[in-house]
Amino acid sequence: MPSTHPAATAPQPPATKRGRPGYDQQSVLRIAVDVFNRHGYEATSMGILAENLGISKSAIYHHVPSKEELLRLALEEALGGLEEVLTLDGATSGAAQVRLEFVLRGTMAVLVQRLPFVTLLLRLRGNTEMERQALSRRRTFDKTITGLVSAAQMDGSVRSDIDPGTVTRLLFGTINSIVEWYKPGGPLTAKKLADDVISLTFEGLQT
Repeated sequence: MPSTHPAATAPQPPATKRGRPGYDQQSVLRIAVDVFNRHGYEATSMGILAENLGISKSAIYHHVPSKEELLRLALEEALGGLEEVLTLDGATSGAAQVRLEFVLRGTMAVLVQRLPFVTLLLRLRGNTEMERQALSRRRTFDKTITGLVSAAQMDGSVRSDIDPGTVTRLLFGTINSIVEWYKPGGPLTAKKLADDVISLTFEGLQT
């Protein structure tokens, strides 16, 4: 059965950097990430970004030095939030299953709060060194989850007849798919979403 451990609280995004009147770096970043997700990072030029922002290309450079810097900032929003969940008390102490549930809830909280950024992360293809570094950090995150699954199997709180790596891939196949269909502000709240995923994960569909 799932534990009643308090749900993880997603880390808050960093403070914004003030810039040109009408925009700050964070607002430029959010619009840029939306454009990257719609058109693809590689297909998005600074001209396209300027058109969507309603400002000149030179005005964008007032906030960031390059398109690559926008990608770096966006990926840090996603990865930094996910990695910080692993440092919280609920992820580092207690029974393995309790920690696993805490991390899964925290992951979903970050996903919902930073949906466009996590969406961009999940769509990376590893075509640049920056993307490859981000994917490496993501794999390290997944390995930590696999370790939690393995620990829960060893103490008997999670079934042990499925390889822990397979469990992790199936768990995150489900969680990562949320970016494709979840609509923040709709009838399905973030808490109910997390409750449903945890219930399905630990209890299954059988009555």
